[in-house]
Amino acid sequence: MKKAILATKVGMTQIFSDDGALVPVTVLQAGPCSVLQVKTMENDGYKAVQVGFVDKREKLVNKPLKGHFDKAGVSYKRFIREFRFENAEEYSVKDEIKADIFAAGDKVDATAISKGKGYQGAIKRFGQHRGPMAHGSKFHRHQGSNGSATTPGRVFKGKGMPGHMGAKKVTVQNLEIVRVDAENNLILVKGAVPGPKKALVTLKETVKTIA
Repeated sequence: MKKAILATKVGMTQIFSDDGALVPVTVLQAGPCSVLQVKTMENDGYKAVQVGFVDKREKLVNKPLKGHFDKAGVSYKRFIREFRFENAEEYSVKDEIKADIFAAGDKVDATAISKGKGYQGAIKRFGQHRGPMAHGSKFHRHQGSNGSATTPGRVFKGKGMPGHMGAKKVTVQNLEIVRVDAENNLILVKGAVPGPKKALVTLKETVKTIA
């Protein structure tokens, strides 16, 4: 991996391509990310670049992290992540990774915590079918049979049942970058990206290209 950046989700809109096609896009405020530490094979056993994103007040930083930021000479950051760049040795502490690390046409994988939907039934959670809606059926939005009698006498593992939905780490692969606004650190990605507005999104160059 040679390209990655942290971003926050601004929202969705639509733009027109050069040939006049309407393209739905997700707007991401990408970077700038400050390099806090460069990890090497000699010192750490692996190569990586540690970055910080989104400033926060000094009173919200604990002493160990405060020392880490002060050593790097970087303002205090809300999010800290590591990217295992193949070319990690090319980075230095206090460098900034900006939106222009990507270009229009690049394919990326977007990772974020999906929207939490609370406690949901099996129909919404797993897309199961409902029962007849006539008054006499008395079976409308139940999850259906929960097992059989003596044999096997239990509910099989993996049975779709009501429960907590959403608020999980989700990665959508092979998304296309439509436009990059380097001046305002904005990246426009075609289609939907996981998470609510203001969510932290990690963009990495895609690990597999789908034709």
